[in-house]
Amino acid sequence: MKLKPIVISLLDTDLYKFNMNQVIFHKHTDLCGQYYFKCRNKDVKFTEEMAKEISEQVDHLCTLTFNNDELDYLRSIRFIKDDYVEFLRLWHPIRDYVSVELLADGELQIIVDGPLFSAMQFEIYLLEIVNEVYFRMNYDYDALLKSAEEKLDAKIKALNDGTYNFIFAEFGCRRRLSREWEDVVVKLLATETKNCIGTSNVYLAKKYGITPIGTYAHEFVQMYQGIDSIPLAYTNHFAMRDWYDEYKGDNGTALTDTITTDLFLLDFDRAMTNNYSGVRHDSGDPYEWGDRMIEHYKKYGVDPKTKLLLFSDSLNFDKAQALHDYFKDKTKVSFGIGTFCSNDTCEKALNIVIKLQYVNGRPVAKLSDTPSKAMCKDEKYLDYLKRSVEFRLGREK
Repeated sequence: MKLKPIVISLLDTDLYKFNMNQVIFHKHTDLCGQYYFKCRNKDVKFTEEMAKEISEQVDHLCTLTFNNDELDYLRSIRFIKDDYVEFLRLWHPIRDYVSVELLADGELQIIVDGPLFSAMQFEIYLLEIVNEVYFRMNYDYDALLKSAEEKLDAKIKALNDGTYNFIFAEFGCRRRLSREWEDVVVKLLATETKNCIGTSNVYLAKKYGITPIGTYAHEFVQMYQGIDSIPLAYTNHFAMRDWYDEYKGDNGTALTDTITTDLFLLDFDRAMTNNYSGVRHDSGDPYEWGDRMIEHYKKYGVDPKTKLLLFSDSLNFDKAQALHDYFKDKTKVSFGIGTFCSNDTCEKALNIVIKLQYVNGRPVAKLSDTPSKAMCKDEKYLDYLKRSVEFRLGREK
């Protein structure tokens, strides 16, 4: 079963890939990185046919370049700078950086290894490819599509009759059923409701004239663990400092949980609470986290109603509505909803990730506020990172 090209534009990725990449381009072009694919579903097996199709789709991906219209669109985003856009005119994905292999037990192994400014761009494209190959080749795709259409219709009805009255962005690139289906989802949510204010997908934001939305991911903080001169327990400090230096408060939503929110709050001081427009939740109890953020703002005399809490951890529409109802009178609140927009079908979605594991040959890790989300190839390093965090917390908290 041969599929049509899955990625047809290099804009078909999350905005935060460009956001992070611009900082790397300006400040850290000397870093090299290794990313590893992981499927967290215990019962999923890939076949030789799937692995071959995935590899051929990567071949196609690496023939793509940005055209002038796409570059002009990136240049129109207020915080994307001209010199970075000119770099993208020259850049394209390089096939030698990616290896795809099917292991004996049906596990799919994908490794990306190259200069960090280039390696990091593969993540979303690869996840889009793996998802679509798996669902088209493992199921009756038409049946999946029918169930997805029914569920989307129900969501749109609930958004329009007031059952759901929160504001959100579609964050579904990485876990989508297919490119065509995410296109339909974004189009209908943006045109048939007043609740969807944008999408993380830059290609679809351009296509439908809506706002591209994104901040930074865990990998941005993780990469600082690979820089020799930076103590491990201070990587949030240096990451936020570089981000603010690049964007001067524009594009300013900070991710709190890369090496635990406890540690993040030590660095989210009076200056940073004023420099950043808000914070993003991606692990741990969202209610406890939100209340804690509100109290942290109050500690520095900041009115929480002037700041944004952005929730993005495995949200469905019911969870988002409950969080909205709880926080709406306390602060500004918004949501990034991914899988339950772009891959809500009669079958279980894949829980797949591609995570940064090494920078300049050194292991890096995400600790998270949910221990099961931690991912590190080096258990000794993971233990050392935890002890470094605990030491600083014990000394400064």
